[in-house]
Amino acid sequence: MAVTASTWQPLRGDKRWAYLARAKTIRVATANEDGSIYLSPLWLVVHDKKVYIPIDAASRHAANFLAGRPLSALVDQGEEYATVSGVRITGSMQKVTDESLVETLAQLVFDKYFHVGHPYAEKYLEFGEVAGRSYYELAPDKMIGWDMREVNVIAMPETRTLPAHVGDRIL
Repeated sequence: MAVTASTWQPLRGDKRWAYLARAKTIRVATANEDGSIYLSPLWLVVHDKKVYIPIDAASRHAANFLAGRPLSALVDQGEEYATVSGVRITGSMQKVTDESLVETLAQLVFDKYFHVGHPYAEKYLEFGEVAGRSYYELAPDKMIGWDMREVNVIAMPETRTLPAHVGDRIL
């Protein structure tokens, strides 16, 4: 069996949900009608261990979700081996129709990405009204996570007594 980051250092359970809840961006790829891939970074919120994504009505993603086309998503971070982590998701999207849940999700988005008095909060909310923003639940068929931050030990200088003939390694 091949060893991958997700098998060697998996990110599962509550840790995975906490990771997703803290993430600011999810990259979503959907298949267009002509078979080409539409890929874009989107915002996300997690509520009751479910991922929700705000989508404006004119988005190509919305059309692809409603047509039931394939979807893949990725939340990741890290600039080098010791800090690489992520969650890859395949599945589908379902439009949220429960108005109470939509209000909860809108508040979660505001709390995560804005603050009272934020210079763009009002414009974001107004644009959402005009653009017909909806929320979609990402229903995963498969989720695979990895987190290399848990296995790597930061190098630290050590004090050692070396033999006299080892002169090039003294700190």
